[in-house]
Amino acid sequence: MTDTTAADATIAPAAKPATKPARPYFSSGPCAKPPGWSADKLSAESLGRSHRAKIGKTRLAYCIDLMRELLNLPDTHRIGIVPGSDTGAFEMAMWTMLGARPVTTLAWESFGEGWVTDAAKQLKLDPTIIRADYGQLPDLNGVNFAHDVLFTWNGTTSGVRVPNADWIPSTREGLTFADATSAVFAYEIDWTKIDVATFSWQKVLGGEGGHGVLILGPRAVERLETHTPAWPLPKVFRLMAKGKLAEGVFKGETINTPSMLAVEDAIFALEWGKSLGGLSGLIARSNANAAALNKIVEERDWLGHLAADPASRSTTSVCLKVEGADEAFIKSFAALLEKEGAAYDVAGYRDAPAGLRIWCGATVETADIEALGPWLDWAYAQTKAAA
Repeated sequence: MTDTTAADATIAPAAKPATKPARPYFSSGPCAKPPGWSADKLSAESLGRSHRAKIGKTRLAYCIDLMRELLNLPDTHRIGIVPGSDTGAFEMAMWTMLGARPVTTLAWESFGEGWVTDAAKQLKLDPTIIRADYGQLPDLNGVNFAHDVLFTWNGTTSGVRVPNADWIPSTREGLTFADATSAVFAYEIDWTKIDVATFSWQKVLGGEGGHGVLILGPRAVERLETHTPAWPLPKVFRLMAKGKLAEGVFKGETINTPSMLAVEDAIFALEWGKSLGGLSGLIARSNANAAALNKIVEERDWLGHLAADPASRSTTSVCLKVEGADEAFIKSFAALLEKEGAAYDVAGYRDAPAGLRIWCGATVETADIEALGPWLDWAYAQTKAAA
């Protein structure tokens, strides 16, 4: 960090930047729509029809097939659309499958802490808890895989991710539960290491909220069919029928009524991703965005990454530290950018350290990240002068 006078001299432009991001949507959820999106491009044939009619089942199954294709998901893993966004999907997995073995929960940001709370206080499983501060990753080598293990692949509120699945043994006894929202469609995931994964369309696909996606590997299905939870299950969590997995859930026969408009919105995003070359194309766009933002950070003394280690730094939900900033400063900083129409929803998560959070997923254009840099300079100077 430089002294205040030097920093002010380098970041105070004479006037507002001339160019704004064309699409100033940098929220980390719901995220920016895919480029070219508009509501009139969504298929409306299934709207106003029963989701159990042929058209509804066909579109739901098509959405599942597209997700499988883009994720390179093996045939060994089932994929289903469930209620309650990523939270509902992960809760469903916890409540239906935990209790057969001891549990280890990993937490390095707020959503991981949420699963700690559920395991400890709601399900009362007395889990082993492995924590790290915001910006850090815990020691993954200390995880006991005789336990069921719960973790977030990408810490949306800390900007920290697991770099890969190498730390997960192939010959584990327990199940791995990965909250993979903000991670799927942005990273390569070794599905042989994942027994349960969850996500929502509202993150990397820029889809609508309210629906979750649940992925089950064969070991998770075996657990469901051999383990009866000690607690009652709400109807929306029930994945079993007559002692067997309710296979219809994974063919588009949803547990409750889905929004077919949200399904059509997800299909649009998935077809867009397919047009880019699939997963590799989506990853490339996200990586380019993260690299452009990293260049902005490296060029500014007053800006830094919350995630200390580049190897575990998110390329989607990038969390930044701002020199001398507290919560009030960040609130004013973000509000000024929004007022100018230069960037929307860039304040960090409410439970995270005060800072900025810039979404760099595939639906964001790299040119818009590049155009954001001068606006960050301008807003920082303006907010600092008013403080």
